[in-house]
Amino acid sequence: MQNKGAIRFIAIALALVSLYQLSFTYVTRRVEKQAREYATDSVFHSKKYEHYLDSMSQEKVYPLFGFNYKYCKEREINLGLDLKGGMFVKLEVSVADLIRVLSNNSQDSSFVKAMKLAQQMPGSEHFVDKFGRAFKQVAPNARLASIFSTPELKGKVTFDSSDDDVLQVLREEADNAIDNSFNILRNRIDKFGVAQPNIQRLENSGLIVIELPGIKEPERVRKLLQGTANLEFWETYELSEILDNFVAANKTLAEINKAKVEAVESDKQQVEEETKAENSEDELLSKLKETEKEDTLQATTDMAKEYPLFSILQLNLYNNQPAPGPVVGYSHFKDTAKVNQILKMPKIKALFPPDVKFRWGVKPPKWDEKKVMYELVALKITTRDGSAPLDGGAISDAREAFGDQKGSAEVDMEMNAEGARIWARMTGDNIGRCIAIVLDNYVYSYPRVQTEIRGGRSQITGDFTVEEAKDLANVLKSGKLPAPARIVEEQLVGPSLGKEAINAGLRSFIASFIIVLIFMVFYYSRSAGLVADFALLANLFFIMGVLASFGATLTLPGIAGIVLTMGMAVDANVLIFERIREEIRAGKGLSLAVKDGYKNALSAIIDGNVTTFLTGVILYLFGSGPIRGFATTLMIGIATSMFSGIFITRLVLLWMEKKNLPLIFSTKISKNAFQGLKIDFIGLRKKAYVISSILILGAIISLAIRGLNPGIDFIGGRSYIVRFSDNVSTVDVSKSLKTYLGEAPEVKTIGNANQVKITTKYKIDVNDENVDNEVDSLIYLGVKPFMDEGATFNDFQRIYKQSSIKVGPTIAHDIKRDAYIAIFFALIVIFIYILIRFRYWSYSAGGVVALFHDSIITIGMFSVLYHRVPFNMEIDQSFIAAILTIIGYSINDSVIIFDRIREYIGLHPKRDRKENMNNAINDTLSRTFSTSFSTLVVLIPMFFFGGEVIRGFVFALIVGILIGTYSSVFVSAPVAYDLEKNRDKKKKK
Repeated sequence: MQNKGAIRFIAIALALVSLYQLSFTYVTRRVEKQAREYATDSVFHSKKYEHYLDSMSQEKVYPLFGFNYKYCKEREINLGLDLKGGMFVKLEVSVADLIRVLSNNSQDSSFVKAMKLAQQMPGSEHFVDKFGRAFKQVAPNARLASIFSTPELKGKVTFDSSDDDVLQVLREEADNAIDNSFNILRNRIDKFGVAQPNIQRLENSGLIVIELPGIKEPERVRKLLQGTANLEFWETYELSEILDNFVAANKTLAEINKAKVEAVESDKQQVEEETKAENSEDELLSKLKETEKEDTLQATTDMAKEYPLFSILQLNLYNNQPAPGPVVGYSHFKDTAKVNQILKMPKIKALFPPDVKFRWGVKPPKWDEKKVMYELVALKITTRDGSAPLDGGAISDAREAFGDQKGSAEVDMEMNAEGARIWARMTGDNIGRCIAIVLDNYVYSYPRVQTEIRGGRSQITGDFTVEEAKDLANVLKSGKLPAPARIVEEQLVGPSLGKEAINAGLRSFIASFIIVLIFMVFYYSRSAGLVADFALLANLFFIMGVLASFGATLTLPGIAGIVLTMGMAVDANVLIFERIREEIRAGKGLSLAVKDGYKNALSAIIDGNVTTFLTGVILYLFGSGPIRGFATTLMIGIATSMFSGIFITRLVLLWMEKKNLPLIFSTKISKNAFQGLKIDFIGLRKKAYVISSILILGAIISLAIRGLNPGIDFIGGRSYIVRFSDNVSTVDVSKSLKTYLGEAPEVKTIGNANQVKITTKYKIDVNDENVDNEVDSLIYLGVKPFMDEGATFNDFQRIYKQSSIKVGPTIAHDIKRDAYIAIFFALIVIFIYILIRFRYWSYSAGGVVALFHDSIITIGMFSVLYHRVPFNMEIDQSFIAAILTIIGYSINDSVIIFDRIREYIGLHPKRDRKENMNNAINDTLSRTFSTSFSTLVVLIPMFFFGGEVIRGFVFALIVGILIGTYSSVFVSAPVAYDLEKNRDKKKKK
């Protein structure tokens, strides 16, 4: 072995680097153990634990290098949110809203139509490009310059600017807005107080990804991230000034509804008379009843008929007199949209003063114990353009503070000179009246002015908690988002589920690893088997060290990737040991047999691992989140396993030879295993084609009839995993949820009978920032009957809800598109690589046919079995990762056989091709069995002990490996043979 010194140096250096990087994790775990011991005896366990870690932040906890805890914490192995709990959010900055602002809210019909069309276009392509295409489609002869020659774009767009120039300006403005949004959001997150947050912008899109470990208050995070910080100060109406208008509005609405009811009754009577002879009365009456329900605002009670507005808006009266202040009344959160709709009706709107506008309070009042009622506040417009007289641009600083009374939290704010001047005038003009403080169209407070406030310093009060005051000050200080940011994808994992995931992952990992170690000793004897085991242990150490060095995040799919890599890492040792055994059987001495075994196995190892590595690259490029974690560990594992399998074992074997230690490569059981086989695989190919055709046909029929069970990754929607104290009926849970969601969501048991997965598409298309909190509340109300008595919404969020996922329609479209692209490119890349390595397209075609064969049968199995097995078989990102892993594994098998065929054709050029192919397949059977068996014994413990989250993923891998092993022997090589035979026939002609 040449360059032994260089290899030894690299191995030692890699080991030292890995040890150094992993030492940070050891140090932080030691400090956190001390923190737990310190806090155990306290009632305030979590607070005391956090206080201890905060106090250790700058303390030197790594004395050898003088590093403090904070430094070490930043360099430990990062655990993904699925392992430690937390929140993953993907935000989309609304470029559409920004373009409307840049157009000065143009009402040009072509512009409005183009914007609507662009927003309906699927995919995450830059919105400006969508808008440009849509505008050309809507108004091919119109010019964008006529719309965007606005004060906002003065000096950038003129009447002479071309459409391309305008679009370029819009693109630059949008990119600047996204960059600014990213910086503002990062500032907000940094001040939020989360340990190890991660925020990154996805290039060439308006998407920003944020990971927040340990989050327990998702509604607080949503509010913080989606708030644009559009702060406004408004003068207000007193209820007494507009009470008569509301009475008139109620009366008018009752008359409108009555007229509608009479019209419907008249139409019903007329239709009944006209259709008596046609025997279709039932159908028409059914339609009329539906129309009646919609058009009469569901006027089912006398109260609703006589007081249609006041039945959903409870006036703020005290002793039948209007209460002082701008609060008009209170509505249940489910009725706020109806009230908005009524107040916007032209006949109703005309009854109110033209300078009045209404906004809802940000949270229920203190007296509302159920937290379901919201205040409607009347604002007064005092400017010509209808804007607020003072906005957040005047705020120069903001901080949380405590008020004089009862220590209530509030926000201190300071204004610039212009803001201070306007504020002094507003407060001076409104002594004795209220001024409403509105943030992002929600009223936070409406303090009554006691005296004119000069100097620009003031407070925002509003019955805030300390966290709410801190978040509000954070938002105001970090600045206003240039465009709204909306959550388009969200995943929330509870800490208990994360802990279970770690335990499940470790259980499966330890069981699988032990089985692989035992198998190597059992099959290749104690001496050679222990050498392979040493290489596997070194490989595991290197993987963890490299992960820590790169700052990569370890996820549950990542652990699956490591475990799978362990199984596949055996392949390099198996290939080498099998070739050494062949050389020994050929009569060579041990030293020469080892040398030739390594040399002859090298090309097969490289080809097999490179093809799998390429699928890992494609997974990384087109995947996201956990899939990237899987791809990262897979690629790192392949690289380290090649190094360990080829070089580490070689160094150990050379050392053993030098020390004259016994070196045996087989046991009594395995010594003659698979030897002397003369199976005519090529001759059996037609029977194999029939079996494969039946399996593929069955898969296609099932796909056509049953289809697949797409997860929310592919169709959009929300899913919740909820765990109860007792077993529950999925039918009963679904019925209960239908009461609140209006439609029955899909509810199925996941794992034990006390844990269910709820999937719904309720309001998934609605962009309102409060929809996510609303859906959480409705899910809570729906499952409340099955929770312990007295369980609150807070209990639901912290204890019962194990995880939740939201995927918007746009993201679902992108995930589906990327999945197709990933599989397509994987096949193309593998085809090209095999073509380059083997120089015959028939080998590439045989390999790709086998991959198609494996993929369609595996997909068909998911079609046949979903809802028929007690675990998740949804088609999601994890399934796509499984398919790509199967592709990598299957082509690895095929490449090993192709490599042996190429070798035999070179050694025996005059032999019949069929004989060379059969000999190659027979001679690699021992390797095929060893690799497939070792990989399966890794996957089977993962299937049983790895937890519910990855069970469907592992099942796909098990099926794929079984089918892939079959196809590499009975499909890929035989197809290549038939193609070569046809080529020979054409040459003879």
